Formats: sequence, C-alpha cells, structure tokens
Amino acid sequence: MKIAVVAANGKEGKLIVKEAVERGIDVTAVVRSENKTAAEKVIRKDLFDLTAEDLKGFDAVIDAFGAWTEETLPQHSTSLAHLCDILSGSDTRLLVVGGAGSLYVDPSHTTCVSDGPDFPDAFKPLAAAMAKALGELRKRSDVKWTYISPAADFQADGERTGGYLLGGEELKLNERGESIISYADYAIAMVDEIEKGNHIQQRISAVRK
Repeated sequence: MKIAVVAANGKEGKLIVKEAVERGIDVTAVVRSENKTAAEKVIRKDLFDLTAEDLKGFDAVIDAFGAWTEETLPQHSTSLAHLCDILSGSDTRLLVVGGAGSLYVDPSHTTCVSDGPDFPDAFKPLAAAMAKALGELRKRSDVKWTYISPAADFQADGERTGGYLLGGEELKLNERGESIISYADYAIAMVDEIEKGNHIQQRISAVRK
C-alpha cells in the first residue's frame, strides 16, 4: 500500500506518518520545506502546487493541512477543493483530518458542538471554516473521500493509549462520559481506516476508549 501525507511536517501529520511507517506502509511525506517526518520518500511542494501527476499511483492521500489565523482560515476550503480537483475520478482515497466543532449533538442533526454555550468564542471562526469545508466536501461525488473528526478535546501531547472508539456524525462519548482523544490515538484511527475501513464519502469520528 502506498500513501501520501500532505502537510506531513505538522503535529498530526508527523504522527500519522510515524504510525503508517511502523506498520510497514510505503509512505511519502508531502512538505514545503525540509522533511521532519519518519518517511523516507518526499514530495517537496506546496499543497496548492500539487498536480494530479504528483499524486498518481497512491492508494490514499491524507490531508493533514491546518490553518489557524483569520486571514488563512479560508484555505481550509480552498486547499480541500484543490486536492479534490486533482484526485477527481481516480481510485485514490482522500482522508481528511477534520474538526470536532461540526459533530452533531442531537439525533436530528440540527445542532453542532460549536453551537453549544460552552464552546469557546476563540475557536468559533476555525470551527466555522472547517464546517464550511466539510459542507463543500459532501457535495463531491467524484472523489473517494472520508472525513475523520476527532473528539471534542483533541490533545496534541496526549498519551498514545492504543485504543479508540469509532463514531459517526454525532459526538460520541466513552464510558466515562468523555469526548477526548490524543493526536497519537487519532493517528491510529486514521491508519486503521486506510488499511481496513471503507467509509467512502462519509464523515466518521474517533474518541479514546
């Protein structure tokens, strides 16, 4: 199996690369600068400069791109649209490191995590930008995409427990009533989906056991 991890030098990207390499998967890191990952193969290119030829032959492409400042938030949509355009009509899967703010908290799917009174104001612009990108992704029937949302408490430096629970469109809690997952455990869920999952054109989610 051959996969490419876009924005591989980021915190989540590096952990996804590490997890995949340790499982013996053929991994190519897509980075703008010096490769800082465990991957031996590298495409040194900006995401927006990637072409269909660059990503030809991969079984899966993982989009670990992130944008955090007000002026770059629209890139959640534009970057995802670009990846979709160059993978359009191919058999290559596109797996997206998503956000938790767009997870639903009601069975009717009318209220999201980001709509809650306790959701921090500082994170609302990011949640809105990522929700917009997901909404646009849902319209793409020409791409074999899977969007994976983390738990509400997504911990960059959290421990790797080795276990997680798979959820769907709704916020899932573990048996302790928590919605939490580390970047390392999320990486396990991502690579599991690449190897064993078949959630094509679906949003799924992961929470620590």
